[in-house]
Amino acid sequence: MSDLYDTHEQGERVKGWLRENGSAIVMGLVLAFGLMFGFKQWQAWQTSERQQASAEYQVVVDFIEQDNMDAAVPNYEVLKAEYPDSAYTAMASMLMAKARLQAGQLDIAVQALTHAMNHAQPAAVQIIARERLARVKLSQGEIDEALGLIDGAPSSEGFEAQFAEIRGDIHLARGEEDLAIESYQNSLGLLEDGVGNRELLNMKLEALGATVTTDAGAL
Repeated sequence: MSDLYDTHEQGERVKGWLRENGSAIVMGLVLAFGLMFGFKQWQAWQTSERQQASAEYQVVVDFIEQDNMDAAVPNYEVLKAEYPDSAYTAMASMLMAKARLQAGQLDIAVQALTHAMNHAQPAAVQIIARERLARVKLSQGEIDEALGLIDGAPSSEGFEAQFAEIRGDIHLARGEEDLAIESYQNSLGLLEDGVGNRELLNMKLEALGATVTTDAGAL
């Protein structure tokens, strides 16, 4: 009999607890299912975004391969406007910059490289874009702008040798031959085996009457 009373008492306690906490439980379930649904919706949106950016990028690639850069511009502009931080937009920017450089359209190449430098993912692409942009600026005679790009780099990780070489080119353009030699030697010392154009650096040093060295030195 006592067991029956205990069971009845426990049942009443459960009912009371549910009356007090039932709304919170329901709300928790609503939130849980809402978050789950929202996350799935977000995943679907992300997938759709990637697919659309990929499609726009492929059109850009196709037109450039057909040597029709002007036709690729609308799709490239869509990528920049709607998917500015997408890896596809970064790749399209680098591709457009290369094509414009080959066509001698330096100002348009600068715009594409600037966009890549500011938005590209992963971060390594930003460094590559900055390096190439500095070279273009130097070729345009904008020496201070080129130096500003090198000095203002948040990181040059993995591209230290290339940055040192550009710095040497900048010094040479300013007539600072001793500093140019120092930068070229630094670049040589930073080069990994099989990476970079060691022969070109040696030629630059020899043209300046400098001894070729592989010792790295800080500028």
